[in-house]
Amino acid sequence: MVAGLDDAALWAQDHADARGNQGDIMTRTVYVNGDYLPEDQATVSIFDRGFLMADGVYEVVSVLDGKLLDFEGHLVRLKRSLNELAMDNPLSDDDYLAAFRGLVERNALADGLVYLQVTRGNPGDRDFAYPAAGTRPTVVMFTQAKPGLADNPAAQTGWRVISIEDQRWSRRDIKTVQLLYPSMAKMEAKAQGVDDAWMVEDGVVTEGTSNNAYIVRNGAIVTRALSNDILHGITRAAVLRFAAEAQMQVEERSFTIAEAQAADEAFITSASAFVMPVVEIDGAAIGTGQVGPVARRLREIYLEESRKAAI
Repeated sequence: MVAGLDDAALWAQDHADARGNQGDIMTRTVYVNGDYLPEDQATVSIFDRGFLMADGVYEVVSVLDGKLLDFEGHLVRLKRSLNELAMDNPLSDDDYLAAFRGLVERNALADGLVYLQVTRGNPGDRDFAYPAAGTRPTVVMFTQAKPGLADNPAAQTGWRVISIEDQRWSRRDIKTVQLLYPSMAKMEAKAQGVDDAWMVEDGVVTEGTSNNAYIVRNGAIVTRALSNDILHGITRAAVLRFAAEAQMQVEERSFTIAEAQAADEAFITSASAFVMPVVEIDGAAIGTGQVGPVARRLREIYLEESRKAAI
């Protein structure tokens, strides 16, 4: 073990090494507008509205054992996001699946992520107005190798989070590429030596920087109800379904930081972290300060069931 590094830090370092090795030893194959290309040969126009206006949407799908998790749910949400922005859907469902599988195969991806981004495309010049009908959307996809993705040791120790004011726009249900404020919140968390930030608006928690937030009180799982205020998490939907099937009580309502600090447990869900326990908020230990049984069991169930259904 490297001096000063715990298991979670070593896991993160290994992942960084894996990404570096991927770049040093082999050129990653990426997808741009129907073509599979070496990453150093892939280009997008400087006039693309995704670059100039953050006029685009994205999805991230986890891969375990070379198979895609919750792919159908991510595709449904992608189409919803495109529809909410009046953006053309450039590919069929079968084409998306073929491209995802093509990238997994070409990059020999066992565990990791496939990132998909669709923008309104290149209108030929910069303009606030949407381009004329018929402008071709830009479609970009790439993989990120994360060996042992499901074995993150942080799941055994839990995350520590801080609270921060939510200053994002009001349509957080659309999974757009405008992620500057969540990035700022993540950097504030890092500056304070913790793992993430929970955003607060009107006195109640909305969500984490890239995840949905939960607490457990008196055996009940509490999480904010779906609305335009939060992302409609695909992992969230799966976890709540599994919780109901396991006869766990679920309450969809708002909660405050103070209620979270007084809870028995807390956790987050996301496509890449799955179910991740939270053991501290703003310096206050949650429950015993250790990973609780509900979060631990939900993570086990999610990984087991998602692997069964992976494609």
